[in-house]
Amino acid sequence: MKIEIINGSPRKGNTVAAISAFVNGLKGHEVEIIDADKANISPCKGCGACECYKGCVAQDDSNVLIDKLVAADMIVFASPVYWWGVTAQIKTVIDKCYCKGASLKGKTIGLIIVGGASTDNVQYDLIGKQFECIAQYLDWDIAFYNKYSASAADALAADADAMRSLEELAAQITE
Repeated sequence: MKIEIINGSPRKGNTVAAISAFVNGLKGHEVEIIDADKANISPCKGCGACECYKGCVAQDDSNVLIDKLVAADMIVFASPVYWWGVTAQIKTVIDKCYCKGASLKGKTIGLIIVGGASTDNVQYDLIGKQFECIAQYLDWDIAFYNKYSASAADALAADADAMRSLEELAAQITE
């Protein structure tokens, strides 16, 4: 199975710890982590030239990145919570999915979201609803939506139960 993980965190803290634990559970699979903050991706201008299948006309990394998602069997979006939503880095990647939306239909996705608030906070519901809408539009199957609360920069890495659950999740979903 080919798995693309989009890291929406520009920092090396809890989201990266979550991704690392998840990757540890992915034995025997082809895995690539894309650091969205390092990609040169311009915002979608809504020009319509892509017609949802031709690719983006922007001269940046959009087409290379989206082609990786098209080729993947599973896409995992991992993001910290910024202002009750995913980071701008993740949102930019999602917006650029429009350029090949027709080719991205039917994908299996997963979500790993880390916020400073407790996991019953509305911010996690808002993110979940947004991805439910995207999944409905693109006929995506949301295999999992795991949310974690970690306010200090190294809090999640220190949470042995959370790290173990991420490894187990990865092992279960790719069997």
